[in-house]
Parts: sequence; structure tokens; C-alpha cells
Amino acid sequence: MKMLLFDFRDSEKEFFETREFKDIDITFIEAPLNEDTELTEEQLQETDVICVFVSSTLTPEVLSRFKNLRIIATRSTGYNHIDIIYCTRNNIAVFNVEHYGESAVTQYTTGLMIALVRNLLPAYLGMKQSKTGTKTYEGRTLKNLTIGIIGCGAIGSAVAKTADFFGMRVLVNTYMRNPEVSGFVEYVDLDDLIKESDVITLHLPYTPEVYHMLSQKEFEKMKRGVFIINTARGELIDIVALYENLVSGKVKGAALDVLECEYLALKKDIAADEITESNGKCMTSALITQKLLDMDNVIITPHIAYDTKESVHYLLEETFNNIKDYSKGMHTNQVC
Repeated sequence: MKMLLFDFRDSEKEFFETREFKDIDITFIEAPLNEDTELTEEQLQETDVICVFVSSTLTPEVLSRFKNLRIIATRSTGYNHIDIIYCTRNNIAVFNVEHYGESAVTQYTTGLMIALVRNLLPAYLGMKQSKTGTKTYEGRTLKNLTIGIIGCGAIGSAVAKTADFFGMRVLVNTYMRNPEVSGFVEYVDLDDLIKESDVITLHLPYTPEVYHMLSQKEFEKMKRGVFIINTARGELIDIVALYENLVSGKVKGAALDVLECEYLALKKDIAADEITESNGKCMTSALITQKLLDMDNVIITPHIAYDTKESVHYLLEETFNNIKDYSKGMHTNQVC
């Protein structure tokens, strides 16, 4: 079985150095898979499996180039970067991995919240410029704040428990109530959560129905001085509206570990020949991201909330278990 593994990261190297894959011939490719990816005719003809991360974009145009593709394994829980309809129609099995980063993402979200509320980034940057006036960096005590958690699955509920430990009032908006946290959270509709929260954090998967669920209309309802955290999916926030509300001061600070069109958004310089019909719609997001990177009250990281040694190894282990199970006629974590 021949596999192309895209989005190969340094944090994944140790896993492959300590294991053997006798039945799978793996070719490692550091770049994501998209319409601009150049592959050999042999790779397009003989590849049975492609393994990707969420930075890849698997459109029908990309997938139709592979002549004998049988399996797509995404090293993520979300799979909106894959055209599921095309895969279903062409008998391509798609697998994801669930429950691989609850602890890691929860810890990271908590760290981002503390960094925002206590002005750690401005204080650090100020120290580098010998600006040490303490009044400039005055923060808030968490127990006096209300946190709004959108999505209460494994990660959202873990964040709720952490926030409760800090003594925060915890509001939750979710389609399904979680008995693990029902004793101390307040379940509210999205409108009330947006209006009452001092900190808003997103922990739900992306579907077209929740595209830009935080847009200008929602920002207008928020408290002045609200903090926004997103470790879920970049498509959930209208980044233009976020930027405008950061400039106006309505949003006091934001922490984003995920971005819409991440492959373009995280590039410092975008060459003209990189702008294609498929990613042209992402240019606004990419340009706004560059402006956000220049703001002292914005933290942007490259989709690493899950990225601990333990989470990465579990993610890869489960990815290959999915493939092995499929070869035995089992359908563990099969999306379609």
C-alpha cells in the first residue's frame, strides 16, 4: 500500500523514527495538499492512501487527479477540508481521529485566557522597550469574570471545569447538554452568552451552518472590553469584523490559534502567482491577519493548541490503526 503523507511536521518525526510500517510505503511531504501541489505521474497513478492535516484542501479537482485512491486519513477530528460528497460518490473511505487533544487544548486555552486577561504580551513587549509602568498592564482577576463557552464537547467541558476552578461564572451554549458540567454551568442561548461574557472561547467543529458565527452583528452585542479566544476553527469568526472591533476597542484582546485559510494567512509575503481562483477569496483574510500580527493585544499561533508530544503520538497511532482496521474490514472512525 502506497501512502503520501502531507503536512509532515518536525513534531511527528520521532513517531516514525521509532516504528516500522512493513505494509505501507510512505512518502513524506512537508507542504499541504491543494490544487497547487505538484506530484509525479507515478504518485498520481499508484497512491492508495493520502494522509493530511487540516491545512490541506481536498477539493474534487485535487482528488480527481489520483487514479487509484482508496483511503483518506486526516490527522484531525474536523474534516471540513475534505469534499465528503466527492469521496462518497467515488468510494473513497475517509477517516478522522476523535478525542486526541482534550488536555492539550484545554491547557492551551487556559494559558491564552490568562495571557489576555493579565496583559502578558503587552507587558513582555513593553519590557523589551524598557516600558515598565505597571498601570499600563493592569489586568483582571478571573473569579470576577464571566466566561462564555461555545460548544461543550470533550474540550469545551474541560475548559468549563477549569474556569469553574478559577471561580468564574460559566455560560455555555451547546446543542447537547453535558452531564459532567451541568451542576455548575449556566446553559444559555448564543445571544445571551455574547451579551454577558467577558471572555468568549470557541470549542465546536466547523460546518457551513456556523460559518462566521461571530460576525459584526454579534460583535455589536458584546460587552466593551471582551476577550475572544479561538482554538477551534478559523472559519467560525469573521476576521474583518474582529479586526475592526479590536481597532475600536470593543474587543480588548484576542487569541487565535486557528485562522481561516491558514496556509495563506500565515505567510508573510504572498507572491502573485500563489493567488489562484480557489484561494483568491482568502486574500482578505490573509491581509487582515498580517495587520493583526502587528497588534500588541493579539496573540496568533500556528495551530498548535493540540501539539504536545503525547497528543501527536496518539493522533498518529490512531490514524494508522484506522487504516489497519479498514484493511481488516472494520470501520473505526470512518466518516464515509
